Amino acid sequence: MRPRVALLLLILALAGCAETDPEFEGIQSARIAMNESIRNEQPGDYYIGRRYYKQDYKFWGYLRRPGQPWATAKLVMMNEQQKLSPDRQMGHIGADNNYEYTVFGHYSGETVYEPASNGFYPEFILTGYELRTVAPPSIYRDPAAAGNPARRVILPPY
Repeated sequence: MRPRVALLLLILALAGCAETDPEFEGIQSARIAMNESIRNEQPGDYYIGRRYYKQDYKFWGYLRRPGQPWATAKLVMMNEQQKLSPDRQMGHIGADNNYEYTVFGHYSGETVYEPASNGFYPEFILTGYELRTVAPPSIYRDPAAAGNPARRVILPPY
């Protein structure tokens, strides 16, 4: 068999598997539903936050504007001088890993150095929050790696 024909058959076979795989279909359905939900969010002076806890890092998580996709979210350092972050308020750092919040506050315009990741992140001044859900759909390509606080991997949402 010619290499091009064999490659074409392999691609078609893999594409056929993806279309009939119930797990793949479930992920796709959840993603479509999440994107539809995002499109229907009310505009306003707030953010949607996803806690992204990693044991070795001090950033808080991702923030995006309502109606904007997760790919536009920024990984932030939370300034808690006016309001404690939810997990710190509970007295258990990271207990809210992957929870989703409605977040109130504003960016200070400053960037903060986080030494463990050797990165600079925008500072967000937290003034309030409301819990949206403790079990939101995944926003990461590798949910297992993103959700594991012990893994030293920083994954952006997609």
